[in-house]
Formats: sequence, structure tokens, C-alpha cells
Amino acid sequence: MEQKTSVVASILNATTLVVVVALALIQGVQGIGIGIGVNYGTVANNLPPPAEVAKFLSKSTTINRVRLFDANPEILHAFADTGIEVTITVANDQIPHITNITYAQQWVKTNVQPFIPKTKLIRILVGNEVLSTANKLLISNLVPAMQTLHTALMEASLDNSIKVSTPHSLGILSNSSPPSSAKFRQGYDTHVLKPMLNFLRDSNAPFMVNPYPFFGCSSSTLDYAIFRTNSGVLDDDTKLQYTNMLDAQLDAVYSAIKVLGFEDVEIVIAETGWPSVGDPAQFGVDPKTASEYNGNLIRHVTSGVGTPLMPNRTFDTYIFALFNENLKPGPICERNFGLFWPNMTPVYDIPIMKNTVAVVANSHCKSFLSIMVVLSLVCAWI
Repeated sequence: MEQKTSVVASILNATTLVVVVALALIQGVQGIGIGIGVNYGTVANNLPPPAEVAKFLSKSTTINRVRLFDANPEILHAFADTGIEVTITVANDQIPHITNITYAQQWVKTNVQPFIPKTKLIRILVGNEVLSTANKLLISNLVPAMQTLHTALMEASLDNSIKVSTPHSLGILSNSSPPSSAKFRQGYDTHVLKPMLNFLRDSNAPFMVNPYPFFGCSSSTLDYAIFRTNSGVLDDDTKLQYTNMLDAQLDAVYSAIKVLGFEDVEIVIAETGWPSVGDPAQFGVDPKTASEYNGNLIRHVTSGVGTPLMPNRTFDTYIFALFNENLKPGPICERNFGLFWPNMTPVYDIPIMKNTVAVVANSHCKSFLSIMVVLSLVCAWI
């Protein structure tokens, strides 16, 4: 009798473990896409109407955030009542004008107030990768423009719901390897980024970056760049091991922020992605690799694992881009970062379609129930 009791207890313990694991798997699958956004660029002549895009994203995908590179009123109207969070952008050439409070107030009246609350606006980005332009006029006016726009939002009682920030390329770093030693470029660090970080902290807005492992990898580091199994890279200073390039890039940004004393400011990934088509000489540019990178990216940033220097975190992430944009200048890859073709069919498989997520979750449920039935029969037999 004691032997049977011991066997039953062991089976029950195993059953409990199976329940915990199965539920974790199901929760993980259902969580895919949570907090995932997409950059909605429009440099193309073959894109579907914004109303169709908004309906498609809200009904058929798990994407719940969209970033626009302007403040297109047709697109803003299209996202009304969808629940999708929208970020809009002040164009770089408008930055000097936004430093004028009257101009900023009018900008808010024209580009924000007519669309809320039906359209869920959450951020206004002042320019894009402004420090990388090397334009002294834009750079010197960047933080004042952010502050003035925030003041205009305060006057309209919108500063709590709509935050002001600006995205940066990794070119703002003077070095990024090892991640723990990273610093901002001299000159920009104290004159631009320190007052900017102070503003972001005071207004509870995020520091936004555009990390692209695609542009930082070589043929020998492709596995490291797309989250495949690899030998990893050791930070000799901290003895922390990095298994993917994105973590290293994010931790480099975090280290640079920490040097200035603002490590409590949230980091948001404003852009990252991988092209599915490129020039013949480019390696790792195909639909399979793009699918791997973006699929693994989604799983990683929503997992709660975080990075070696920022453990137990999730990161709001905006994938570049929603569509392949056929009028973008530059190399072939620039026109092929899209998740979808203009007819809204996927360029490749990625876990953002609601029916796909539901099928995978359902599969886990069926497997879990099958295991439970077998264990129940074993217990009954004993």
C-alpha cells in the first residue's frame, strides 16, 4: 500500500509540473505580439487605403502599436476606434519652428486635438535620428523643440497621455564594445543628451533607439545577429555572456545612459528589422532569415528575460516596416523590409497573425489535455 501511495504521489507531483509547464507554454504563445508595434511608412505608390490597413491590423494581427513618420490626417482618422496606439512624428525640417510656443500650440491643434480620443495617440516624436544628420541647426534646437511641444501639450491637458521623445541611431555611441564600456559621443553627451534625458525623466517619456543587428553583422556573426544558437560574446569587464547582438546593442545604450546618471529612464526600440530581399552580394538577406530575426525578436522582447544588464524586462518594440515601400531610395534591401505586401499578404511567416497564434495555442492545449488524460488513467489503474 505504501509503495502504491508513493507511486501515486510521484505521479501527482509530475502532473503538477506538467500543468505548470503547459500553462506557461500556453501563456507564452498567447502573449506573442503583446507590446509589438510596427513602423507604417508610406514611401510607395501601391499601398492600400489607410482605412483598410487599420482594419486589417486591428482584426487580423496582434500588432497593437503603430509609428508614423508624419502626422497624416487620413491615417490618423483611419485608426479611430481600433484601440491601436499611434505615434506621430514632427518632420526634421520643422524642428526649429516647433521651438516657438505659438507654432507648437498650432501644431497640436492641427495634428493632435482633432483626432483624440477616438484615435489613441500616445507619443509625438520630434524628428528622426537628428543627431546623425550632423545639422547644427537641427541638433541645437532638438531639446528646446521637445520641451516646447511638451509645454503645448500641458496647456491642452494632454501631457499625461501623450509623451514627447525622439529616436536615435546607434551612431550616438562613441563605442559599443564591450557593452558595459559604451559612452555617448563627446559633445553630444553633455550638451544634448544629458538635458534630453533630464527632460525625458521629468516628463516620464522613454529614450528611443533604432538598433539594427542587420547593419552590424558579418557572415561570421549572422547566427549571433538573428538569435540562433551560437558561442556568444563575453564582456570581459562584467563577465556577462551575450548570446545575441540586439542585447549587446541595448546594453550599450543603457551603459551610456548610466554614465550620465539616467539609468531609470525607459528604453524603447523605435525601429529594428531585417530585409527579405537584397543585392546579390549580400548574405543572410532572404525571407527565411528575415522571418527568423523578426520571429525571434518578438519572442525575446516580450519574454520578460531582458538583457544581461537589464534583466527581467520587456521592451516596447516597433518592427521596421509594415510594407515593402517601392519608392524608397538606396539599395534594394531598403525597399524590402516589409512584413506585408501591398495586398496585405505576409512576405514571410511571423507570429503576428491572430489565426496563427490561436492555432499554436490550441495545439499546446490539446497536447496538455492528452497528457492529463494519460496520467489520470495511470492513477486510476494504480
